[in-house]
Amino acid sequence: MMPSLLKIMLAATAFALPGLAFAAGSADSTPPKVTKTLTVCEKGQVYDYDTKKCVDAESSLIDDDMRYDAVRELAYGGAYDRAALVLSAMSDPSESRVMTYKGFLARMQGDMDAAMAFYAAALEQDTNNILARSYMGQAFVNTGETALAQAQLTEIRARGGRNTWAEFALNSALKTGKTFAY
Repeated sequence: MMPSLLKIMLAATAFALPGLAFAAGSADSTPPKVTKTLTVCEKGQVYDYDTKKCVDAESSLIDDDMRYDAVRELAYGGAYDRAALVLSAMSDPSESRVMTYKGFLARMQGDMDAAMAFYAAALEQDTNNILARSYMGQAFVNTGETALAQAQLTEIRARGGRNTWAEFALNSALKTGKTFAY
């Protein structure tokens, strides 16, 4: 369980500054496609389809969007340590999206306190980050705090996140008790 001060901060964050735009998430509810990043590349590498070879995650041949896709794929494949290495190569290690994925990896590894701290940091930078809200809500489902999870779902919808993966995943988690690993 999280310390109560963090719970209070998270609940307050859930209702701060409503808006219509969102920063992350999509309507795609399918798991990530398995690529050579997971099946061929070594730890700390991402498959580059232009050069048709594995390159270091820090390589200028790939951009942050390719790194995010690799992190999602690796995490879904259970390669959390490899995902963390790719995540550490992002151009801005404190950016909201990076904090979101750090939270996701911490949650997948069972460290709910760290996950919540990363999600809170992501939302402090970008209150409209609906993917962080979805993952935070799923963490609340994991810890049995469904009222806080429901508050995040309400925020996702209020911030323009209807019919996105972020809404789908959290709504499904609330209904079934099962969260997503991507």
